[in-house]
Amino acid sequence: MINHVVLFKLKKYQNSEKEQILAELKRMLLVLKNKIPELQHIEVGENYELDAKSFDLALITHFDSVEALDVYRVHPEHQKVVAYVGEVTEARAAVDFEF
Repeated sequence: MINHVVLFKLKKYQNSEKEQILAELKRMLLVLKNKIPELQHIEVGENYELDAKSFDLALITHFDSVEALDVYRVHPEHQKVVAYVGEVTEARAAVDFEF
């Protein structure tokens, strides 16, 4: 199996707006489970500290294979999330590994 881990750092926003953006991004990510069959498992977690200097949101997903991850990467529903991420984040980090 492949574990795909992504961290997101939002651009500078007021706390109320940041909370709304985090909630929307979390919602968008979680609904992918019902839209992309190759996605076996998904977890999305917000950093408990809203003003943390580290990343704001973590995504953990599992796939049966690298090929399944590749299908997810180009899937139109995932690409909608990618577009939103591009609008609201200043940094992103990802790691993919077998487990």
